[in-house]
Amino acid sequence: MLGPRLDVAYNKKRFLEVFPLVIEELLDTWKAESMPEEIVEWYRRSLEYNLLGGKLNFGMSVVDTVEILRGELLEGEEYRKAAILGWSLELLQAYFLVADDMMDASITRNRRPCWYRVEGVNNVAINDACMLESALYQLLKRHFRKESYYTDLLELFLDTTYRTEMGGLIDLVTTPEDRVDLSKFSLERYHLTIVYKTANFSCLPTRKQFALAQKILIPLGEYFQVQNDYLDCFAPPEKLGKIGTDILENKNTWVVNVALLHTTPAQRKILDENYGRKDSECERRVKEVFTAVGVEAKYQAFEQAAYKKIMGLVETIPAEGGELKRGVFTTYLSKFFGSSTCNW
Repeated sequence: MLGPRLDVAYNKKRFLEVFPLVIEELLDTWKAESMPEEIVEWYRRSLEYNLLGGKLNFGMSVVDTVEILRGELLEGEEYRKAAILGWSLELLQAYFLVADDMMDASITRNRRPCWYRVEGVNNVAINDACMLESALYQLLKRHFRKESYYTDLLELFLDTTYRTEMGGLIDLVTTPEDRVDLSKFSLERYHLTIVYKTANFSCLPTRKQFALAQKILIPLGEYFQVQNDYLDCFAPPEKLGKIGTDILENKNTWVVNVALLHTTPAQRKILDENYGRKDSECERRVKEVFTAVGVEAKYQAFEQAAYKKIMGLVETIPAEGGELKRGVFTTYLSKFFGSSTCNW
């Protein structure tokens, strides 16, 4: 049998079985420093709360990728090592989400309060977010330090973090919550943001593979972010896994940019007066405009076009003999294409 098993439930169960090892190793670093038990338990709680509860698509995709490239299922120590690399990516994702939730004043994540809103946490979440990022480097050092590609791994994580934070800055400066100015919004600025903030959040092992992979990863990352924007606005909280807040937070999303291209003067006035206002009635009026200009139908058309484009790019990868495998991308795309729930 080649490549990853297609049983998502089995893959997730197997991936989660490595989690106790991750927790134990990270807590050992604190115990070795003779940290008070109360502090160790806080760290444990932060790790468990922020790493569990989501779909784990990023982390499991690391295992999938290794299995596809090798053409065989991983077992024993080889599986654990790939899974630990996957959990390292989940730690990076958790760091971004904890920080983003605070910056966006988000309410929920994975159907429960954002970490900073948990009783007793508050601004301690800032340090907890930093610790989530630092933890991944502890895992990399412990498990990959003797590997020839250790420096490449470090640079990959550091470069991904840097570029993602560049995209975050573009996003935050473009959409300050206290100054709503829709004239600053555009699909061009939106595309620049997501190329850095989302599309670079991908891992491939060698530079030789990078150029071809990048041609696929950019539109794949764009589709992923557009889907997230659409669901934030139109999916009910019970399916989304969180309360959508993009409209209230003055976010420069695909949804509002597409709407701005199709509004009448009267509809544009409604958006100017109501978008980015922390008021549920203003949010309702904005959504009425989105519906009136047909954003939902435009998203369906975008999704189909994006899938066709991505699959066309995937088919440029040689079917036989190359280092890069088509299944790396098709497996990842299958995890969230057409999804009605949040994928992170």
